[in-house]
Amino acid sequence: MKMWAGRFRQPLDRTFERWQRSFHFDRRLLTYELAVSSAHARALKNAAILTAEELISILQGLQRIGELAATSAGFLDDGEAEDVHHFVEKQLVALIGESGYKLHSGRSRNEQIATDLRLYVRDAIDQLRIELAELCNAVVERAGEASSAATGDAAMPAYTHLQRAEPVLVGHWLMAYVEMFLRDADRLADCRKRLNVCPLGSGAVAGATLPLDRVAMARDLDFDAPSANSIDATCDRDFAIEFVNTLSLVMLHLSRWAEEMILFSSQEFGFVRLPEAYSTGSSAMPQKKNPDLLELVRGKAGRVIGDATALTITLKGLPLAYNKDLQETQEALFDATDTALAILPLVTGWMNGVEFDHQRMKEAADSGFMNAWAAATYLVKRGIPSRLAHEQIGKAVKLCAEQHCELQDLALDELRSLNALFDQDFYDCLSLAAVLAVHDVPGGTAPAQVRQAISAARKKIDTLIEETHAHA
Repeated sequence: MKMWAGRFRQPLDRTFERWQRSFHFDRRLLTYELAVSSAHARALKNAAILTAEELISILQGLQRIGELAATSAGFLDDGEAEDVHHFVEKQLVALIGESGYKLHSGRSRNEQIATDLRLYVRDAIDQLRIELAELCNAVVERAGEASSAATGDAAMPAYTHLQRAEPVLVGHWLMAYVEMFLRDADRLADCRKRLNVCPLGSGAVAGATLPLDRVAMARDLDFDAPSANSIDATCDRDFAIEFVNTLSLVMLHLSRWAEEMILFSSQEFGFVRLPEAYSTGSSAMPQKKNPDLLELVRGKAGRVIGDATALTITLKGLPLAYNKDLQETQEALFDATDTALAILPLVTGWMNGVEFDHQRMKEAADSGFMNAWAAATYLVKRGIPSRLAHEQIGKAVKLCAEQHCELQDLALDELRSLNALFDQDFYDCLSLAAVLAVHDVPGGTAPAQVRQAISAARKKIDTLIEETHAHA
């Protein structure tokens, strides 16, 4: 029996009836629907709508539905259920009889789905933050290895405009991604705070028609409070848009990471050796090792960004309150969540398995005039205005280009022809170690600063892990 059939004289067109169902994708919300229904049942008992015996029967029936879903193959293959709410009602009535229909007293599917989705997103956020913590741990571990005594503070070129710019520590480069991923985890936490209000008791649009204890229902489901407005609670999905937009930033950061690893694993760079467990070969060219995981991460970023766009466009023209269009938001939400949750542990595994060619990185960092800004700083510290120092070192670079040499290969007389303040100690400031050390400010690439940044990041990750365990 349909949940709304009483007013209709004719049955639905059979093709339309099948087409408009959502159970084939919203059945993944069953666990949340059962929890929401249990909270509502307890509120009905407290409002004297259910007897104690009816409450026990309903709660046992809901529990049994969960058990059957978990243990019985094919239990969820229901060709008649319109949605997850209809499915639970059908199964409950089949298990306990017509008293199961009482469960829907004083509520609407509009508030049910709004509550189910908030619970789903809340759980997804908690799991994603765990995965981001694991990824950050993996990256920090590799940054620590690259900044250890064993590697001698491994260095590499940093790039602007994809041109070599200045040398940095490999650990400093890797820590840039840790900062991005930690911000992503913070954004997810912010989203969780805003979504953690309970729509139950909002009814279809105007609020429940029964004296339900909304605070008790919210507390029962670990929400911070009931929602403040019944119209807003039942019709908005800004929490889903905010969540998927945050996922699009996670994927954007992963895509940039993947792009760099693809570039750096090419023979032209040779900084990265692809882990074979996450790579494939060519069916035609025997020598190939292809960065498949990286390319798929880069490709799937577009998919999640598309999901965020689909959600936004679906809601942008909807009048208040609930409209059936909102059903279309679920698949984009589920797809973005599934995509991100599948990718993060794979990226963590990749980071644990990758090898860096520190020697080749160092050689690249020690040539190509990447000590030019440090050279200009030498003059600035001797009172030369920055713009003039920049110009004079630029002329020195031009001279080197003509002679096919590096700055440290120029004779002191040649340097003094540009500025009389050049002295023998100038050559000391051009070494790779000196160029790295000169960036000795918080957030800079000087070895002491990088080690401090790694230590600070580890503390942030520990806090993140503690927060996720608190929600478990």
